Amino acid sequence: MSAPGLVLGVVGLGSMGYGAAVSAMKRGVATWGLDMTEAARTRFAAAGGQLAESLADLASRCDVVQVLVVNAAQTEAVLFGANGEKGLDTLLRRGAVVIASATVDPALPPLWESRLAQHGIHLIDGPVSGGAKKAADGQMTVMASGKPEAFAVAGAALDAIAGKVYRLGDHAGVGSTVKMVNQHLAGVHIATACEAMALGIRAGADPKQLYEVICNSAGMSWMFQNRVPHILDGDYTPLSSVNIFVKDLGIVLDAARKLAFPLPLAAAAHQLYLATAAAGHGNEDDAAVVKFYAELAGLELPAKT
Repeated sequence: MSAPGLVLGVVGLGSMGYGAAVSAMKRGVATWGLDMTEAARTRFAAAGGQLAESLADLASRCDVVQVLVVNAAQTEAVLFGANGEKGLDTLLRRGAVVIASATVDPALPPLWESRLAQHGIHLIDGPVSGGAKKAADGQMTVMASGKPEAFAVAGAALDAIAGKVYRLGDHAGVGSTVKMVNQHLAGVHIATACEAMALGIRAGADPKQLYEVICNSAGMSWMFQNRVPHILDGDYTPLSSVNIFVKDLGIVLDAARKLAFPLPLAAAAHQLYLATAAAGHGNEDDAAVVKFYAELAGLELPAKT
């Protein structure tokens, strides 16, 4: 796959942004990266990536910019500037496209779309899913919505960073709504997987055998299959942290509150992530929810191998 003439910029070279940028490069898209941290810049440069010196430098080179930062506040700072610095709204040329990929309140992307349109810039509301491995393999999922003109410019870039691109509507907000539902399920499934493993260990089951059986039984979920190995290995290096789900399930619950819609399972899971973070595990892998149960019941979890 190649996109002659198209230049992509990626702001935020964390696990997902790095994977997106490297995947685009491998598929023939000229790609520039930008990140505040030296480690992220060094890693991208080592992979052959081109580093922009500033947001203005990146914007001057790119037709499409994917913003893959942590949250809405960081996204808004990149889009519209902060602390006296200019944002993409005034730095990009007219007709350029921004892909906003952080998980945010679905009410925000339509506001961003309107503000960027005043400068002749298109927005694709394009949150992503799949984790660091799928991002690195170019196989993550993009849940995208935006005007047809935006997809006409950025379609090749989206195809270069993802395995699946879902076009979900012709205005911003739909993509973030679908991502919100995904995060509701993902957050509940991880918390449930940790609870189930803790229950099995407490009852005397061998955790490795328990994992193998459940993965071949009706109780299996993708999150169980993906996260429980972190518990079995005793390795809580954060691929996605507990604090991420404190944030994301908070978004889910806030949106549901505005809709006067009850979410008792999401609320219970959110409390588990909050409790785990309060116990000092917020920056560990989200599978560390099992540690909350272990500390509560005095369980001995598998040690790091």
